[in-house]
Amino acid sequence: MELASLKELEAAIAIARRGTFRAAAIDLGMSTTALSHTISRLEAGLGVRLFNRTSRSVSLTDAGRLFVQQVRPSLQDLHAALDLVRSHRETPSGTIRINAAPFAARAIISPLVLEFLRRYPDMNVDIVTEGKMVDIVKDGFDLGVRVEGLVPSDMIAVSLGRPQRHAVVGSPEYFGKHGKPMVPPDLLNHRCIRVRLPDGSLFRWRFEKDGEPVQIDVRGPIALDEASLTRTAVLESAGVGYLFEQDILSDIEAGRVVRVLEDWTPPYPGLCLYYPGRRNLSAGVRAFLDLAREFSRNAT
Repeated sequence: MELASLKELEAAIAIARRGTFRAAAIDLGMSTTALSHTISRLEAGLGVRLFNRTSRSVSLTDAGRLFVQQVRPSLQDLHAALDLVRSHRETPSGTIRINAAPFAARAIISPLVLEFLRRYPDMNVDIVTEGKMVDIVKDGFDLGVRVEGLVPSDMIAVSLGRPQRHAVVGSPEYFGKHGKPMVPPDLLNHRCIRVRLPDGSLFRWRFEKDGEPVQIDVRGPIALDEASLTRTAVLESAGVGYLFEQDILSDIEAGRVVRVLEDWTPPYPGLCLYYPGRRNLSAGVRAFLDLAREFSRNAT
């Protein structure tokens, strides 16, 4: 058989990681058709089928599972070797892959990512947003971005400086009709826009004042899992929303929404970049971390 190409190996690992040809193709920057042809060539060269494919699902065959288990560590070592060589370049180039919670990606895109691309025009940044935590090493990411308390203990964390804070808001029209809650239990008498977590459960709104924590299982006509949808519902007077402050601050300042219970939503530790300490860092990743530290110093 012919030796498999690096492109074919990366394609197989991407499909195994993402679970669909479409998602893997997006990660690899190629069309689904081209990815399918790549895998077909790999399977033909190996003489075995790696994936069971139907119109609705993709799963590894037994041979495919064994192949991925054996190839993935070797491919990671190969990329580490390439990154080590690239680290000797004076001008960083290549791609940084970042996994982040959606709100975390929104928080870093303008002040950090876009500035990085302005400084290093030969670099590319690929951000994948996911609500659930992932193993960034196993899934092929260089960096993760999460709230400080969620950073895995075996990772090196770089604080981004700014604390996080929630904001409870409603439109002027909504509060004009229903009145404002004065303490968190008052929310039980309001139409609230519920927050659905990545695991499918409904989030209990969290508050704290004078060291006293309170959780409220609010009620309301709609449950959403994306901040932009919650913002839209609040602006349309559908009810009271609970959002990250940075996602609604411009609306508060413009008077489009009214903030309540502000003394019950103190700031808490902010976001961190994190990465595995045992991996040789490419010049691009090192430059991104240096800019993140600079950003953190300026934010404090």
